[in-house]
Amino acid sequence: MNLLESLPTVIGIAAVAPALLVLWLVIAADERPGPPGLVWAAFLLGVISISLLGLARAPFASMAGLSGNPWLAMLLHAIFGIAAPEEIVKVLAILAIATQRARSDDPMNTVVYGAAVGLGFAAYENLVYLVKFPEMWRSLAVLRSVLTVPFHGAVGIIAGAYIALARSGGALGAHRRDSYAGIKTAALIVLAPVALHGCFDLPLLTLQQYPEIQGLPRRLLEATGLFVGFGTIFLAARLVWRIGAHHAPRSEASRQRLRQLRSMWALLVAGGGAGFVGTAFVLSSIHHWFVNPDRNVTLVLIPLGLVSIAIGLALLLLTTTAYILGRNRLRRYAPALASAFGDF
Repeated sequence: MNLLESLPTVIGIAAVAPALLVLWLVIAADERPGPPGLVWAAFLLGVISISLLGLARAPFASMAGLSGNPWLAMLLHAIFGIAAPEEIVKVLAILAIATQRARSDDPMNTVVYGAAVGLGFAAYENLVYLVKFPEMWRSLAVLRSVLTVPFHGAVGIIAGAYIALARSGGALGAHRRDSYAGIKTAALIVLAPVALHGCFDLPLLTLQQYPEIQGLPRRLLEATGLFVGFGTIFLAARLVWRIGAHHAPRSEASRQRLRQLRSMWALLVAGGGAGFVGTAFVLSSIHHWFVNPDRNVTLVLIPLGLVSIAIGLALLLLTTTAYILGRNRLRRYAPALASAFGDF
């Protein structure tokens, strides 16, 4: 089964669904959500960015061979063979989306674009791993959805936060007096994600390279990987909270629009998920129809799949219609609503 064939299956759902769920959580934390089209474009760019890894790895190809020490060689491989190429292509994807907006754009939007790029990358990588190891895809899906997928999203958030800071200057509410602050911020756009990714991968690479490590050393390496992974997620969550709090809406009109957009994002995710599950049921049932002589289950699953697809399409159409009508209504009444609440 190749990657495209595996998408409309349970494995495909297990690979993609965690990334979409984390993306929705990040969007829900945004006080003023940006254009949904750019968010989805960022997610797709994150998927496509994997195709650029070969080019990104080329300049670092000889780094691991610079040292005869196996431990140092492993460190160089973790940083320059894995972390640096992956984070560079993701940063380029974030910049490609962020630069489509003006510098005065809400800095939180760039953070969301960073999360979307990182999660798009994670979704495709997840699919590759689950298809590569079909005999253990269930346990692998659980482990990656709990840590690896949120970690990629968190690293994207951190890169997006530093890009927002470099572009707008006050994205985190900081008052910088250092004349070199701009240079340090620009450097951290790449260095911070690469350093965190390298520290996360190094213990895992060590365990993979030396499976004979057991006992306390193995537990320490596992604990280090978990500490770096969840620590990165915590750092990203803190950045999201700080930027969101600093740029909270200051009018009732903004809060009403925020509540509408959050509800619509939830319905869009539910509609997309229902349609995806229904498609998986239908295609899997058609496959079993040809290979399984017992076709009774297939006859039941196909109608269920069609119903799920219909529900998903209905949710998407209703949400899109509500968004268009609600956007026009909010634009019409926002000035009056803001002035009315400003009198109190």
